[in-house]
Amino acid sequence: MLHISSTARVDRKTKRLAQRISKGEIAVIDHQDLDSTCARMLVDRHIAAVINASPSISGRYPNTGPKILLDAGITLFDNAGKEIMTLVKEGDILEIVGDKVFQNSTLLSCGNLMSHQLVKQLMEESRGNLSFELEKFAENTMKFVQEEKSLILDPVDVPRLDTGISGKHALIVVRGEGFKEDLAAIRSYLQDEKPVLIGVDGGADALRELGFIPDLIVGDMDSVKDSTLQCGAEIVVHAYGNGKKEAPGLDRVRSLGLSAKIFPVQGTSEDMAMLLAYELGAELIVAVGTHSHLIDFLDKGRAGMASTFLTRLKVGPKLVDAKGVSRLYRNKPAPKDLVILFCAAAVPIMVVAFQSPLVRTWANYLWFRLCRILKI
Repeated sequence: MLHISSTARVDRKTKRLAQRISKGEIAVIDHQDLDSTCARMLVDRHIAAVINASPSISGRYPNTGPKILLDAGITLFDNAGKEIMTLVKEGDILEIVGDKVFQNSTLLSCGNLMSHQLVKQLMEESRGNLSFELEKFAENTMKFVQEEKSLILDPVDVPRLDTGISGKHALIVVRGEGFKEDLAAIRSYLQDEKPVLIGVDGGADALRELGFIPDLIVGDMDSVKDSTLQCGAEIVVHAYGNGKKEAPGLDRVRSLGLSAKIFPVQGTSEDMAMLLAYELGAELIVAVGTHSHLIDFLDKGRAGMASTFLTRLKVGPKLVDAKGVSRLYRNKPAPKDLVILFCAAAVPIMVVAFQSPLVRTWANYLWFRLCRILKI
């Protein structure tokens, strides 16, 4: 029978929890329809288990987060009940024994211990609901178009930045599905083209993990490390509405003694980054880890789906996915590299050649003739 005992970390916001949980600990979350991005963040922390107060797969659509956890060997205790979020405190020692959760031998919850077979069954059942969700997506998009049509039709009032973007390539990194693989695939592009590097919240951490320093960090500042915010990048905080009062990340930036620009725009932080690069004149916008297909959009929830869809319509002529760049871009050797390669190949050939008496004789003869011509 399954038996896990470890320290609990509790948070209603999974991305925030993933920033502080440590290897072998238990994450206690309240996240209906656990998405792939949050699941991968938890996997990267090498935790022991996840206790979810809500259903990890509600049946609304086939979200992949639970499968990602199980594939990584992380136990998923599902639908534990809302009360567990108040019963468990940060740092408590919890025990998962079978399909029950205990604290100091006191039973806290009876839930569902998720298995690969159960997850597969729930995902198959959820696929039948996709047509309904697609209809809702279309309705929500039309409503958003009516309310926010200026997002597409009119220029956006962007803040004046110190970072130059006009006429350059801009790389936007979101900590989404496959972002690590995408970044690794375009490493030569990054080194040769040197695009403006824009990290969206935790996407800035991803750039630093690969050895790159972001030029811009944009977003709500809810899932980016303090050390990354302090790396010297220019910071742009996402504001919802028309002013600083609705910029939730501004206080955190100021608490670190840093300054930031404010960008009020409807939609998600991912949308904000694309609009920022587009309106400031980027020649090409390369997207890493961004949302691009139906399941991605459903992971974001209907409120964010429409804005991202419309934002992509606006910036589409300049937007390419990193996977496309990796297929089209080929590393071009620099002229100096070719010279170095030629010299490196020529030296051993000359050394070997001069071991031959015939070659030395011809070399002496040519040197003699050259001296006669130059009258040396």
